[in-house]
Amino acid sequence: MRISATSDKLLDSAYKLLALASRQGATEAEVFGLAGRHVDVDLRKKEVELASFSLHRGLGLRVVVKGAVGFSSTSDLSRLEDVARSAVRAAQARGQDQSWISLPRAEGIAHPEKVFDSALLGVRPEECIDLAMSMLEGCASVGDAQPVSGGVACASGEILLVNSCGVELQEKRTLMQASLEAIAKGSDVATGSEFHNSRTFIADLGEVGRAAAEMAAASLGGVKAESGSFQVLLKPLAWADLLENAFLPSLLADNVQKGRSPLRDRVGQSIASEDLDMKDDGLLAGGMGSSAFDGEGVPSRSTSLLEDGVLKGFLYDSYSAGKAGVKSTGNAVRGGYSDIPRVGIRNLVVSSAHAFDLFAESEGILVNGLIGAHTANPVSGDFSVEARNSFFFSSGETRPIKSLMLAGNIFELLREIEVGTDARPVGDIVTPTVKVKMRAVGS
Repeated sequence: MRISATSDKLLDSAYKLLALASRQGATEAEVFGLAGRHVDVDLRKKEVELASFSLHRGLGLRVVVKGAVGFSSTSDLSRLEDVARSAVRAAQARGQDQSWISLPRAEGIAHPEKVFDSALLGVRPEECIDLAMSMLEGCASVGDAQPVSGGVACASGEILLVNSCGVELQEKRTLMQASLEAIAKGSDVATGSEFHNSRTFIADLGEVGRAAAEMAAASLGGVKAESGSFQVLLKPLAWADLLENAFLPSLLADNVQKGRSPLRDRVGQSIASEDLDMKDDGLLAGGMGSSAFDGEGVPSRSTSLLEDGVLKGFLYDSYSAGKAGVKSTGNAVRGGYSDIPRVGIRNLVVSSAHAFDLFAESEGILVNGLIGAHTANPVSGDFSVEARNSFFFSSGETRPIKSLMLAGNIFELLREIEVGTDARPVGDIVTPTVKVKMRAVGS
C-alpha cells in the first residue's frame, strides 16, 4: 500500500531508519510512525481554563539482533543515526531471547468503517471552545447543578508501520472526546459526570453537560444503605471499569504464559453464565480501538473470547503467539511512537443472545460508576470498590444512596450475570448494563 503524499517525509525517514538499523547489525527491524494534530480545551467551572493546539510526529524503532530485541524512539528526524545505534545497543545489552520468532510478514488487510472523519481534520481551537460552551449550556439547563471541570479534545493524524519483512502500512485516524463533571447543592452536596467519545465529529455536546448535571441533581438527598447481599445493576461505565481491572488481564496471553491468569487451563470450559458472550473486534465500525492493523502490522480481526459462557481462547500479539505456537490475534497495542507494542484489547464487546431490558423487571441497587476498581486483584478476581452515583430502584422509581461499598469476586459474578440491551462504548469496551449479585456495605 502506497503512503499518502502528506506523510512522504515520515515514510522516507522510516525507511532510512530501517537501513541504518541494518548497518548497525540488526537482523530485523520495524518502524512505527505517527504524525498528528490535537486541539484541547480544558474547563474550570464556567470558564475556559486552557485552549491549546499542538502538532506532533515521531518514529519508534524496534530491532532484533541475534534474537535479542531493542527499542528507541525520537521526535527529531535529524537524529535517526542515534536512534538506530541506541536500539541496536539496547538489544545487544539484553542478550538473546529464545522465545523470539520473527516480526510479522506482510498480509492482506481489511479496513474498518467510520474510523476517520474529515470534519475533524481542520477543527480550530475556537470551534473546540464553542463545543465546550455547548456542554456548559447543557449543564445550565438543569437549575440545581453547576459545572466543576471538563474538557473537549479533537484529534486527527496518520500512523505508519514498515518493517524489514515487507510490511508497509498507513492509516488516517480521527478522534473526539468530551467530559464534564457537575456539582449540585441542597441539604447536602452531590456530583455527577458524563462523557462522550467517538471517531466522528459531533456538532453539539449539550447532552453531555445536561446528563452530568441531571446525575448530580438526582444524587442529592442520599439515604443510608443497609449492609447485605443485593441484586446490583452496573451501568456501562461501572461494569467496564470492573471488567478492565479485574477480568481482562486474565485474557491476555502474556499473563497466561507468566502464570498470572486463573483461566490458563480453562479453554473450552464454561466459566460464565450461558447468557454471556464476549469478543474482541479490531474491525468494529467506529470503535475506539479499531484499525486495519494492530501495533505491529498484523491484520485486525474479530476474536471470540466467550460464547454462551464458554472460554474460547486468549488475546495474542506476535511474541506471545510465537511462544504458544499459534497465530497472533492482532492484539498488539501501542500508546504512541515512543512505546513498544504489548498485548491489549482492541474493542471488547460484551453481549448476549438473551439480552433484555433489565430495568423493566429488576429491583435492587443501580450503580453508575465506581471508585477504586484499579485496586482489584486480577489473579484472584477479588475486588472492593466504592459505588458512585448509586440508587435504590424498584418499579421504575429511584432513591439516591449516600454512601456504599461493594465487594465480590469477578469470576463468581460472571456465573450468574444477566445482560441488558443499552450498550454504549466506554473507551475500548462496548457493554450494556449488567445485573449481578454483590455484597454491599452501607455507611
